[in-house]
Amino acid sequence: MKTRIGILGLGGVGGYFGGLLAKAYLESDTIEIIFIARGETQKVIAQNGLKIIADATETTVFPSLVSNNTKEIGELDYLLCATKTYDIETSFESVKNCISTNTIVLPLYNGVDATERIQILFPENTVLQGCVYVVSMIESPGIIKKIGPYEKLFFGSKNAPVSKLNELQSIFEKANIESYLVENIEETVWEKFIFISALASATSYLNENIGGILNNTENKAIYSSLLIEIAAVAVAKGVTLPDDIVAQTIVKLEKTPKDVTSSMHRDFLAGKNTEVVSLTKYVVDLAIKHGVATPVYQMIEKKLSKV
Repeated sequence: MKTRIGILGLGGVGGYFGGLLAKAYLESDTIEIIFIARGETQKVIAQNGLKIIADATETTVFPSLVSNNTKEIGELDYLLCATKTYDIETSFESVKNCISTNTIVLPLYNGVDATERIQILFPENTVLQGCVYVVSMIESPGIIKKIGPYEKLFFGSKNAPVSKLNELQSIFEKANIESYLVENIEETVWEKFIFISALASATSYLNENIGGILNNTENKAIYSSLLIEIAAVAVAKGVTLPDDIVAQTIVKLEKTPKDVTSSMHRDFLAGKNTEVVSLTKYVVDLAIKHGVATPVYQMIEKKLSKV
């Protein structure tokens, strides 16, 4: 029996890392990669494959199957999910027949509450924690564009079987994915959340890309204030963070291509639904719960929620 891995959400994250898995295991006798997609994305990938554009290279990959038919997909051993945070419940409802009690779920979302939300939907399942650092986006249906060399995937769990965690890490490594199985996964996920929440909030509020944040004194001050506020919220929640988390996060941003912006900002510009609830409002609500002052987050959330 093959190990069957489903990829739910073929955006910048799911499309890129799912594409690496599909490329590595197309001819495998032991691993099967299934893209869960519908509409134009399904049609394009079925006919032409998934194209990944990364700087100077272009690669076209084909999964073992691309479908949104749960009977055709069948039961999955692993499910990697990377939809938008506002689609978690709806997307899992659409694939619930593919999830047995043995299916291990790896969420790769921008927010920090995905594991908890999925666990409520499937209380008997092992739901890992995970996050990625990559600059990638949908250029058009079936085409993913990645910018820059940075691509890291972190995952882990306090209660998952070690054998399954090691198996998944081996699957990633053989697909040339720079992945890390970490013990302190909650802290790692929160470090990523601090990075993306402040960036998404600042770029969307200021209508600026990363260069426009870093190269403008006032804009950078707003971004730095967001980092200080969200770090204080995390500590109040009980998350252990490095003492220099703010400085570390700014260094990460400085290593990111200056001409790109956050996915939430891109969604605002395109008039699409956004992740403002998970990336901005979540911080405000958590701050209120723990009695932490977040005036800059509150100001930005108030504006963005009206857009």
